Amino acid sequence: MAVPKRRTSKTRKNKRRASAYTLNRSNYVECPNCHEMKLPHRVCPSCGEYKGVAVIDEQ
Repeated sequence: MAVPKRRTSKTRKNKRRASAYTLNRSNYVECPNCHEMKLPHRVCPSCGEYKGVAVIDEQ
């Protein structure tokens, strides 16, 4: 059975753990209809269109 020869220091342990704590940047794309920025694969919040079809009626 594999056993560590030396103790892992706090710094080395925390460096390894901290590498997974990064934030992911949100990607925004331009709506082809109204040219506002929106999240990809989502209904546009400003015009209510998705893939060229009006999903949400504007009032």
